[in-house]
Amino acid sequence: MSEPWQHYYQSQRLRLSYWTWGEASKPPLILLHGGRDHARSWDRVAAAFRDDYHVLAADLRGHGDSDYAKGSLYGLPEHVADLVALISLVGGCATVVAHSFGGAIALLAAGAFPEMFERIVSIEGAGARMHDGPEVLTPRALREWGQQARSFEQQTPRVYPTIEEARARMQEANPQLAPEMAMHLARWGTLGIDGGYIWKFDPWVRGRTPVEISIAEMEGFWRAVECPVLHLVGGRSQHGRERHEGRPLDNFFRDSRTVVVPDAGHWLHHDQVELTVRAIREFLAGGRAGQEAAG
Repeated sequence: MSEPWQHYYQSQRLRLSYWTWGEASKPPLILLHGGRDHARSWDRVAAAFRDDYHVLAADLRGHGDSDYAKGSLYGLPEHVADLVALISLVGGCATVVAHSFGGAIALLAAGAFPEMFERIVSIEGAGARMHDGPEVLTPRALREWGQQARSFEQQTPRVYPTIEEARARMQEANPQLAPEMAMHLARWGTLGIDGGYIWKFDPWVRGRTPVEISIAEMEGFWRAVECPVLHLVGGRSQHGRERHEGRPLDNFFRDSRTVVVPDAGHWLHHDQVELTVRAIREFLAGGRAGQEAAG
């Protein structure tokens, strides 16, 4: 597969990176990664859709080759603004495939800007980055946030002496990764410095705003989404599956269906890439996949 092209765009005074595959004349398909990840984690998915779509994989602010948001925030609303700016750049309406925190961003954005979304595939994204604490800001919550924010100033990034050690860390996080995929993720997710390699993402992305969107508020955004939504869930993942009082996730959307991908954890597009691509392709073609992807 030929290498993609890298581009940049501006959002909230930040220079943000994205990569493209396929012809710009074709319908836009935006791929949005999760927290502490990067755009090139989508390479295999992008290759599967480049003949039919103009595929764009974005580096979230503070990730990959995008600017750090120094003195700014990494909350959901800021990421929504970045996604809306990218969709505007490619014509004002797009299909979005997003993983984890990226899925939370896409679903929130679609509730606020429904006219900008053709279809959404949320891979383990419905339970990501939602606020579990008080629904209003309290003195204690602000104090804890301030202490956490100050603690980031004292942190130094871990240095991996070799890229192979960074690869090993990727496989430790997801033992199901093939060695070549772990090396690919490590290669594109690290920055070479004197003495070794560090992860590209800003350590501050681990933080969150002092007042985040609550579960009840997020569900209100979901009900405002107008486009069809496909939720992909890993058969071995417990990520966010118990966050909505046992109610099926599809109950919160106008046009939604959930597909369970067997023998996959949180990173479906790495653990079971062929099944994940098949489910996405059927959904984008307009079909309604069943409740479980075929093994």
